[in-house]
Amino acid sequence: MAMLGKQEVQGKVLRYEAFISDVLQRDLQKVLEQRDEVYEKIAQYLQLKNVIERLQETGSQELVTQVDLGCNFYVNAEVPDTSTIFVALGYGFYAELTLPEALAFIEKKNKLLNETAETLTKDSAKIKANIRMVLEGLRELQGLQDLPEENRREIVL
Repeated sequence: MAMLGKQEVQGKVLRYEAFISDVLQRDLQKVLEQRDEVYEKIAQYLQLKNVIERLQETGSQELVTQVDLGCNFYVNAEVPDTSTIFVALGYGFYAELTLPEALAFIEKKNKLLNETAETLTKDSAKIKANIRMVLEGLRELQGLQDLPEENRREIVL
């Protein structure tokens, strides 16, 4: 294999660095943001599950609560019948479910969301591995020595 000139090496290094910053790190950030959104939905469904379980424990038919209208502006609300609840199914659709039906839906939805979060976590690990591989290629291309294990750090955005 012929030795590359210093300028050719520098050009390849710049292209690889641009690939890391323009493609891989952007992809990693998108995947991590999607995973955070999924975790937020999981937290919301768990909060709803806790509210439903409390309603079932008390057995009351009426509920007085405060509802956030936005920007932390709360108003008092009275629910005359708590035997059914409207649950967001997604894509703007809601279903009126009994409390046991809502709990069953939440369990299924949480299982699906956890699988999605796991998939996104695996995707982020693959992207991090690709970044590491390109960085190793850059190190070899530039003829740099490998860092000792204790001086290496994890790739984090």
